[in-house]
Amino acid sequence: MNKGRLEAFSDGVLAIIITIMVLEIKVPHGEAFSDLSPLLPIFLSYILSFIYLGIYWNNHHHMMQTVTQVTGSVLWANLHLLFWLSLVPFATGWMGENHFSAMPMALYGLILLMAAIAYFILQHQIIKSQGKNSLLAKAIGKDKKGKLSPIMYGAAIASCWISPWIGGVIYILVALMWLIPDSRIERLVNAD
Repeated sequence: MNKGRLEAFSDGVLAIIITIMVLEIKVPHGEAFSDLSPLLPIFLSYILSFIYLGIYWNNHHHMMQTVTQVTGSVLWANLHLLFWLSLVPFATGWMGENHFSAMPMALYGLILLMAAIAYFILQHQIIKSQGKNSLLAKAIGKDKKGKLSPIMYGAAIASCWISPWIGGVIYILVALMWLIPDSRIERLVNAD
């Protein structure tokens, strides 16, 4: 199967997820800036989730540049990733509506953790289908960020019961770690 359909479907799902998130931000009654202040937690949670979804979209795009053919296991692994990402709007809304309290923050982290695991599974299925000497296998190498992220998510989830703000800081740190552009795949794709 050609990878174009998988990419188009994934792009569409991610666009819908982001659209759902923004539609959940309700317009306040009133015209003063002070009328916006109750929306601050909701808007902050939206910003964090938008960044995360952007990171996944960007990395998924780069990973798909290495794919030559799509197998059934790659399709299912991709759907698995999209399933966890599709839960981000729910957790985002719950987190923002409840002003970053422990349980919503922990659930948000659990969804991020599961999405990270799903991304790893997708990556593994692509490498498995294309071989250990594939472009993706060479590009990810030891994948330090990919291995560190789930550990940090676990620490963030646990810390939410001590202080949800500690968990939030860890979620932000993971996002910042992934915002730094990773040129491994681009460098190898451009070399070919």
